[in-house]
Amino acid sequence: MSLGTRRLAASIASLFFSVSVLAATPGPKGMAVTAFVHVNVLPMDSDRVLRDQTVLVEDGKIAAIGTSLPAPAGATVIDGHGSAWLSPGLADMHVHSDTAEDMKVYLANGVTTVLNMGHASEGFMDSVRPALNAGQAPGPHVYAGLLVDGSAQFGDLFVTTPDEARAIVDIAKTNGYDFIKVYNDLSPECFQAIIDEAAKQHMRVIGHGVTRVGIEKQLAMGQIMVAHTEEFLYTVFSHPDLSLPNPAIADPSPPKTQDIPRVIGFLKHDQAFVTADLNTYATIARQWGKPAVLAAYMRSPELRYLSPARRMSWSKSGYVDKSGNVDANLAFLTRFTREMADAGVLLVTGTDAPSIPGLVPGYALHDDMEALQAAGLSRYQVLAAATRTPGELISRSIPGATPFGVVAVGDRADLILSDADPRDDLATLRKPLGVMADGNWYDADHLRSLLEGVAQEYREALVPD
Repeated sequence: MSLGTRRLAASIASLFFSVSVLAATPGPKGMAVTAFVHVNVLPMDSDRVLRDQTVLVEDGKIAAIGTSLPAPAGATVIDGHGSAWLSPGLADMHVHSDTAEDMKVYLANGVTTVLNMGHASEGFMDSVRPALNAGQAPGPHVYAGLLVDGSAQFGDLFVTTPDEARAIVDIAKTNGYDFIKVYNDLSPECFQAIIDEAAKQHMRVIGHGVTRVGIEKQLAMGQIMVAHTEEFLYTVFSHPDLSLPNPAIADPSPPKTQDIPRVIGFLKHDQAFVTADLNTYATIARQWGKPAVLAAYMRSPELRYLSPARRMSWSKSGYVDKSGNVDANLAFLTRFTREMADAGVLLVTGTDAPSIPGLVPGYALHDDMEALQAAGLSRYQVLAAATRTPGELISRSIPGATPFGVVAVGDRADLILSDADPRDDLATLRKPLGVMADGNWYDADHLRSLLEGVAQEYREALVPD
C-alpha cells in the first residue's frame, strides 16, 4: 500500500525447588523484592558460572548479585537449593506474532524478548504491546519494526519516492516503532532516503537484502542487521542483473563456499548482526513439495497453541506445491552459519513464527537453538545468540533502552530458572522451573495454566455456535 493512497496500519517443578510466595499475576513495579537464593548463575557475560548465589530483583531490574546477600523482609523468596540454574531469558528476534495469546505462549517457553518484524496490527501496537512492555500483561518485552517495500508485489506498505521514504520513517517513529525493516524491492534512492532519515530520527534499519542495492552495500551504508541468513543467497552469493527494473538472479548455480570468508570479512568490518534462523529454512526445506510433511505439522501437539486463523493459513501453504528441493541451499546455509559463529559474527536467534507452517511461537525458538547446535555451534554459542547478542543489538539501536541479555546488576530482570546447566543440555530450557519477565515471576504451574488457557480459548473458537 502506497503512502499516498493508504494510511499506516499502524516443566514440571523440581522436587528440590520451593517458593515461599508466588506472584499470580503481573503487578506494578516497586512494590516488592524478589530474592533468588542458592542458585547457580549462568550470567552469559562470558562462559562462566557463579555458584550458590543470591540474586535480588527490584523494580523490574536486577538489583544485586552475591554469595551472602540477605533476602529483605517481605521478599518473594525463590530457593534453588543449590541445584537450580538461573540464566537470562531467551530472545526471538524475528517474529510475526501480534496477539496477547501468542505472547503467553512465548513466555511459557522462556522467551522474554521478541522483535516483531512486520504486519503487527494496530490493536497490538496500541494496546497489547504497551501493556506487555509495562509489565502489566504476561509475555515478553516487544520491540517492533515497520516493514517497508518498494512495490505492491507482496502486498506490503511501500514507497516509491525518496520523499515518501523519509515520511514513512517519521510516521514509524511517531507511532512507536523501534526499527525500519527494509524489503527486497526498494529502489536504491528510497533505501538511501530511509537510511538518512532513520539516522536523523535515531532509528536503525534492519531487514532483507534489497535486490538493487545488495547486502554488502546496505551494511556499509548503515543497515545494522540482516533478517535471514537466506538473504545472502540472493544478493551476495548469487549475482543479480542490476540493469533490470526488477532484477532477476542471473546466476542460479549453488553458492560457492570459497566466497564465505569474504562475506564474513565485511560482516565483521561493519559489526553487523545476522539472524541465525537456520531452523526456519530447514522447516521450509522439509515441506518443499511434500504435502505429507505439512499434514504432519497440522497434527503436531503444539498446534493447540496456534490460533484458528493461523491454522487456516498454514493449511494453504504454497511450499508443498513447489518442485525440486532446496537441500543444497540448506547445506550451504548450515556451513555458512557455523563459520560465521566461529569467526565471531554477531548472530541472533530468530524464527519467523508463526508465518511459516511448522513454526509455533516459542517452540520454534527451541527448535532453532537445536538446529544451531546440530550445525556445529557450541551450546554456549547458541545461548549467546539467544540472550547476550540480542541485548547488544538493542543497546546499539535504541538510545536509553534498558539492557538485557545477561544476568548483571541494572539489567532488566528477564530470567529462566532451570534444573540443569543449559550448557550441558539446551533441552532443560524447554521445561523451565519458572520464568521472570520484567521482574514478574511465573512458576511452572502458572506457565502451564497460561498455555492451557490459550488452548482452551482456541478450542472454544473452533466449536460451532
